[in-house]
Amino acid sequence: MTDNNGLGDHLTFRTIDLTKHYISGETVIKALRGVTLEIPKGDMVVLLGPSGSGKSTFLNIIGGLDTPTSGEVYFRNDRLSQYTEKELTLFRRHNVGFVFQAYNLVPSLTALENVALVTDISTNPLPPMEALEAVNLGDRASHFPSQLSGGEQQRVAIARALAKRPEVLLCDEPTGALDSATGIVVLRALQDVNKKYGTTTVIITHNASIANMADRVIYFGDGQVVDVKRNDNPISPEEISW
Repeated sequence: MTDNNGLGDHLTFRTIDLTKHYISGETVIKALRGVTLEIPKGDMVVLLGPSGSGKSTFLNIIGGLDTPTSGEVYFRNDRLSQYTEKELTLFRRHNVGFVFQAYNLVPSLTALENVALVTDISTNPLPPMEALEAVNLGDRASHFPSQLSGGEQQRVAIARALAKRPEVLLCDEPTGALDSATGIVVLRALQDVNKKYGTTTVIITHNASIANMADRVIYFGDGQVVDVKRNDNPISPEEISW
């Protein structure tokens, strides 16, 4: 749904006074309390904040996995907050790649076959091998998940998300289950994808050091945005101090 209050060409997302409330018995849990934000096209963005601050709820809403209680979400010039369930499904399928802490690979399929799964439902996918090579795993294409390390499995998950050629890559604690050395390799893969393909990348993390590699850092607290900082000189993942 196109709306003249949308974003123009320089923004991927814009939210206006976004709220999300959950009902638990007689209690109303206010996960988001009026979030107004802009995420520029092609940026690498890190969301920081304690557990329960609203980061994952925000990510799920801009990714089309959840809907707001009130407020507006724009994706480019489209009013995402007014999409039907069918429209949200198509939005996720064609525009968004997801990377979670759990790798969610199919154990009986090779790395290449896991990546190829998404290309069958994509309109303009990358060749699966190109996606694997983008995360430096071309030589592991025939290996099954059980034959891969945790970091390699996470990079396969990134390649799978990338293979859709999405405009947006949304990552929820992608290094949460990894040691520092392996986490740096995964972050390198995410940074390479962001730079090479211009994919707007949003990363949730509890590791404040990761913010130093981002173009923009958004701090959440108690369901609100408490600060936004622009980083004019992002560092490489290899420079991050864990």
